Amino acid sequence: MEILAFGVTADEEPLLERAFEGRHEVRCLDVFLDEDTAPIAAGYEVVSSSVNADLGGRVLRILAAGGTKMIAQRSTGFNNIDLDEARRLGMTVSRVSYYSPYSVAEFAWTLAMAVNRRIVRASNRTRDFDFRLNGLMGRDMHGRTVGVLGTGKIGEAFTRIAHGFGMKLLGWDVAQNPACVDLGMKYVETEELFASSDLISLHVPLLESTHHLIDSAALGLMRDDAILVNSSRGGLIDTDALVAELRVGRFTGVGLDVYEAEAGVFFTDKSMEAVGDDTLARLVTFPNVVVTSHQAYYTADAVGQIIDTTAANVTDFLAGRRSENTLVPS
Repeated sequence: MEILAFGVTADEEPLLERAFEGRHEVRCLDVFLDEDTAPIAAGYEVVSSSVNADLGGRVLRILAAGGTKMIAQRSTGFNNIDLDEARRLGMTVSRVSYYSPYSVAEFAWTLAMAVNRRIVRASNRTRDFDFRLNGLMGRDMHGRTVGVLGTGKIGEAFTRIAHGFGMKLLGWDVAQNPACVDLGMKYVETEELFASSDLISLHVPLLESTHHLIDSAALGLMRDDAILVNSSRGGLIDTDALVAELRVGRFTGVGLDVYEAEAGVFFTDKSMEAVGDDTLARLVTFPNVVVTSHQAYYTADAVGQIIDTTAANVTDFLAGRRSENTLVPS
């Protein structure tokens, strides 16, 4: 069988080919799966998608009409998939329920320290042989308070690093993580977490209940010199509200690896085009903001696990098996 994989980067392609070697052929495309590209999948029983694919009802119907019976998404998140429509069409949908939590947790800390210590500004200066320190002063993390929204596997890994810095730990989640409690984390309501934290990091999934979890009210509760980091899902933050706060000079720094309108923008080269998203264009101009393109998961360890799990999901589908990764069984 030949499997069609959309949204494959140059780094991923050899890993995908290696994972399916000896079992199936895999055709890798660097274009994303959406309504325009879905017809390419005609004749392919199994299609693999990336996190920024559009798998709404219209796309799923095009795929089903072309003979696709399985969607193997190479990500943990699946808010881009119309699961009800997939179920109605009799399609199997799988995801990757687990990969290295350290990849995202370590990157979240990379963003936090980059904005805290003004790393991007310092690097840009030294490229111009400007070695002044004015405007580059950061602050110690030791002894300060971190608020962790979401204390699952990634949140726990982030918390362990914070504990290593010697920080006071506040957490919020629907259920307490005993490992975080053992580290000294105090679970509080979001209002207290927002008001008391020097650094706030988001590690919750994007659900209807968490959409715009960080809205104007939440931002208003935060300290003027707080640091905010989001390496989870862009829709957790009301970006327009965030820009409004940044415009009046609030926050020491904001590190964003995700953006609520990133689909069709992130993972692509827009450097030769006019920027049509005024909010994103304004966001990247703030000197205390660092925006990266959804790369927190992008380590050889994590991507390798994602691809190996995707290959296993395809094998399970062909054998008629279900697993913890099966979102919609056929």
